[in-house]
Amino acid sequence: MDEAGRGCLAGPVVAAAAVFAPGFDFARLAGLHDSKQVREADRRRLAGEIKRQCLAWAVGFAWPREIEAVNILQATLRAMRRAVDRTAHRLGEVPVYLAIDGNQVLPGWTAGQRAIVNGDALVPAIAAASILAKTTRDRVMLALDTRFPGYGFASHKGYGCPAHKAAIRSLGPCPQHRLTFRGVRPEDAPQARLPGM
Repeated sequence: MDEAGRGCLAGPVVAAAAVFAPGFDFARLAGLHDSKQVREADRRRLAGEIKRQCLAWAVGFAWPREIEAVNILQATLRAMRRAVDRTAHRLGEVPVYLAIDGNQVLPGWTAGQRAIVNGDALVPAIAAASILAKTTRDRVMLALDTRFPGYGFASHKGYGCPAHKAAIRSLGPCPQHRLTFRGVRPEDAPQARLPGM
């Protein structure tokens, strides 16, 4: 399991779970690596291959209002739980073991699990989940770019780059911004208004 979008100022945090058969040969997924180290076109290709070759996969979302209500860590864990629950439903059984990128395990998960810092670079199954999370979130942000033009979601995917922060100051936050995050909060963008809420 892995997530994408935890540090963004806008859009959902997306978690992905990918289940592989014991002994799966990850060499069959040529170029598999942490999604941050893979070119966009290769991520899209790999996402298709991962979906075809794994036993089951799923994604889970936590959207901005939920992130604000419970904090980004808890929202991420909820998204992860949604992803693994959907994967278990598709498998027809609970996955034997979870390998999770980062330093947090899933609360209340009674099967085996392990949190692995930098797991997306160290464990191929986690790298596969990172590809699924990133490509899914990128598609969401492209859709949000057409719905909320002017923020540049298609280019920066909601991360807090200078152009995005300048757009927030100019346009005010949109309904997909995380209003409790630094750079979006009213005190961080005093000229901002809140359209469409």
